[in-house]
Amino acid sequence: MIGAAPPTAAQGDPAATARRFREAHEADWRRLDAVLGRAERGSLRSLDTDELMALPVLYRQALSSLSVARETSLDRALVDYLESLCARAYFFLYGVRTPARTRLAQFFRHDWPAAVRALWPETLAALLLTIAGAIAAFVLVSHDASWFFSIIPQDLANGRDPTASAAQLRETLYGNGDKDGLSIFATFLFTHNAQVAIFAFALGFAFALPSALLIVFNGCMLGAFFALFVPHGLGVGLGGWLAIHGTTEILAILLAGAAGMRIGRAVAFPGASSRLRAAADAGRASATVMAGVVIMLMVAGILEGIGRQRIDADGLRYAVGGGALILWLLYFYSPRGGRNDD
Repeated sequence: MIGAAPPTAAQGDPAATARRFREAHEADWRRLDAVLGRAERGSLRSLDTDELMALPVLYRQALSSLSVARETSLDRALVDYLESLCARAYFFLYGVRTPARTRLAQFFRHDWPAAVRALWPETLAALLLTIAGAIAAFVLVSHDASWFFSIIPQDLANGRDPTASAAQLRETLYGNGDKDGLSIFATFLFTHNAQVAIFAFALGFAFALPSALLIVFNGCMLGAFFALFVPHGLGVGLGGWLAIHGTTEILAILLAGAAGMRIGRAVAFPGASSRLRAAADAGRASATVMAGVVIMLMVAGILEGIGRQRIDADGLRYAVGGGALILWLLYFYSPRGGRNDD
């Protein structure tokens, strides 16, 4: 038809359209990418005045290019690149950039204690499960010593079993002759408890049942050991031997179990949300608790390595363990002002 317009590149060759579009705007994209790269490696202070003035303009141009690329169905790789570029620019321009030191201080000052306080129902449940397991195991082992071998792994017992005499058991609590053996046992016990804490959290998604079972089993181990030592008049000594690091470590396990239970409860009873959304929401708060649990396990390891193997007096052992517990409880549960809690 005379006077009709010739076919456009978009009508005749989409690849040519994409190529021309890229050639027309790629220089601005690359400049924005370079400016963001410099800013991300350093800070806003690393940019000169021209780059600071150009950054919002380049961001708007990139958004416009992304809109065109989506509407004209250009190649997917180009759309993905522009989406990533615009996201980086958005978070740099509008995101809250807090120094790492400030974020760390906020974690210890508010985020971790608030997350722990929010888990108080699950923490209480974990404590009750631990006590129930300890009582059940104590009764079972007291009436039938063979139950001890069903509860305590042989590697963990390390000679502390119903065949040991009172003198041998006392030597494990106060003896100075086998420091290497005590250190090996202490390391094994710490490793075991750390694994219990991690698995109690990680398996919580299965409706909290594995977490609850691990907490009960950990209580059973405590009860089995006390059933072994108490008949020999060494219950107080065992409590002191465990208290130095145990108050911190057991509390860490309770919090890890509580975090796992919170996720499991969200999966079992998601409410108005989907199970996946409810689990994700619970997981974010629980992850904050678990980050703190790792710190608690490190503190327990220090107390175990330095205090428990060097302090032999029961009174001092209980003082260290009890003092640590009081400090943790005050840190987590004492009222504090400032930012709104929970």
